[in-house]
Amino acid sequence: MNAVTQVNFEPVIYVDGRVLTMAPSGMAADAFVVIGDRFAFVGEATEARKRFPLAREVSLQGRDVIPGLIESHSHPDLEANFVTEWACFSYPKYRSKDEVLAYIAANADKPTADGFVKGYGYDDVKLGGYPSLDELDAAAPKTPVFIMRTDGHVGIANSVALKQCGLYAPGSDDGMKFGSVDRDANGRPTGLLREAAAEVLAAPLQDAVTYENMKRGLKIVFEEYARRGVTSVHNSLTTEIAYQAYQELHRNGELNIRVGAILSGRDGDFIDRVIASGTKNYFGNDFVRIIGVEWCPDCSTSGRTAAYHEPYVGKPIDGEPVPNYGILLHDVDEFADYVMRAHKAGFVVCADGVGDRGIDFVLDGYEKALTALPKEDHRFRVEHCCYVTPKILERLKQLKVIASSATGFAYDLGDAYVRNRGADAMKYMWPHRTLNDSGIVAPGHSDAPICEVNPFRGMYSMVARKTDTGTSLYEGEAISNIEALNCYTYLAAYSGREENAKGTIEAGKLADFAIVDRDLSSATAEELRNTKVLATYLGGRKIYEADDKGR
Repeated sequence: MNAVTQVNFEPVIYVDGRVLTMAPSGMAADAFVVIGDRFAFVGEATEARKRFPLAREVSLQGRDVIPGLIESHSHPDLEANFVTEWACFSYPKYRSKDEVLAYIAANADKPTADGFVKGYGYDDVKLGGYPSLDELDAAAPKTPVFIMRTDGHVGIANSVALKQCGLYAPGSDDGMKFGSVDRDANGRPTGLLREAAAEVLAAPLQDAVTYENMKRGLKIVFEEYARRGVTSVHNSLTTEIAYQAYQELHRNGELNIRVGAILSGRDGDFIDRVIASGTKNYFGNDFVRIIGVEWCPDCSTSGRTAAYHEPYVGKPIDGEPVPNYGILLHDVDEFADYVMRAHKAGFVVCADGVGDRGIDFVLDGYEKALTALPKEDHRFRVEHCCYVTPKILERLKQLKVIASSATGFAYDLGDAYVRNRGADAMKYMWPHRTLNDSGIVAPGHSDAPICEVNPFRGMYSMVARKTDTGTSLYEGEAISNIEALNCYTYLAAYSGREENAKGTIEAGKLADFAIVDRDLSSATAEELRNTKVLATYLGGRKIYEADDKGR
């Protein structure tokens, strides 16, 4: 066996701590026993010692233990590409548009291997707007430049890059169904590319990642996940190269996380070939498992492209259509066909819906498939599922669809949501009080690298109903600490149909847990946000330990 899957069957008792099990059978315990990679007992220390008299004892020194956290929608494969080959322009690493332009100018004569200066994580709200085409051209007059906005659905390019990909001339994007090049009154590009237009540049740059860089980048990314107490991830839009890399990393004992792969409908015919091979949903093992397939019909509110029934508010970006209702990225019949083929093959379907029009579009496709081929426990998911109006709420209930909620957006991107949709709309953005009370399964996620993979920031916004700057997101939808933690433990496990193996600390389940520096059940919202993970364990094996300063 390799180093990661090597199992030590010596019983170990963990005592002298507070264990927040998140189990309905009993929320609190003061001890647990691990044998191999599973919890063998959870309860009182005296009973643990009685049952396992020869076990090795480890003192938790009064610290608090929670189940290993589950990131139920993020893109570690995309981030692996970014961290090995792109510059990160996220705030506060860069604090202004001018700092980004200075970086571009300083690196224009030393581009990456593909000839580009390229970056990701650009937040126009925090950095003072988008750079103009003239500013980009002045910084890099001869080198192609491409920057992905933090949402991953809007791009910024200079003239060299636009000419290189054939999108500079007036009318060159005419007929583009699912995207556009923003232009001024004279037809000259502003540099801003929306959705499919951004993908013209982004896709080949992202697809060019080498297999070795993918593996190296994934290990870097998962070091940060472990630092945040995350032991499982649902890799949204998993690419074929990433799926291969996960399997090799696992075989070689280098995969320090459990991966639920949601296969990408944007990666050519990958899903069709998987279906044709006879592979079924949930194929895999405790480390790498297929948990669904995914398409992306609707995308970014902060980037003003997500589809709504009512137009965007606030100041339009130069070149933006007015009124702007957002963009849907699939035809109705095309999407319905994708859903039906996957559903017939037995796969869980996941699809991105952000605005109410986008969510309705996804639910229309689901309803058609489930009417033609009913299945009681299908666990279809709407990814992000941000704007849940009363009408949307009733449709989610009726169809028994999981609201895979982008709680990280509330924290990192919430100010842009308020600016683009208005304060009154926040009553229906990520409405976890209503979702919980209505019995709708609604796990939380960061969509990393769109937002930072720090579950405690998402929990904070669910409890405090505030953004990272303190802007209110309508406090009437606030939930408790325990309910927020449940979104990153049991509900997240349920959304991958793995609730019998993880998500709570119970005998028989995988021994994935994190030791934290405070009691999350009684912490204030601010204390919850500032939670530090002291150690993370995967299958009873320590994969992260903070240094003396708690970092």
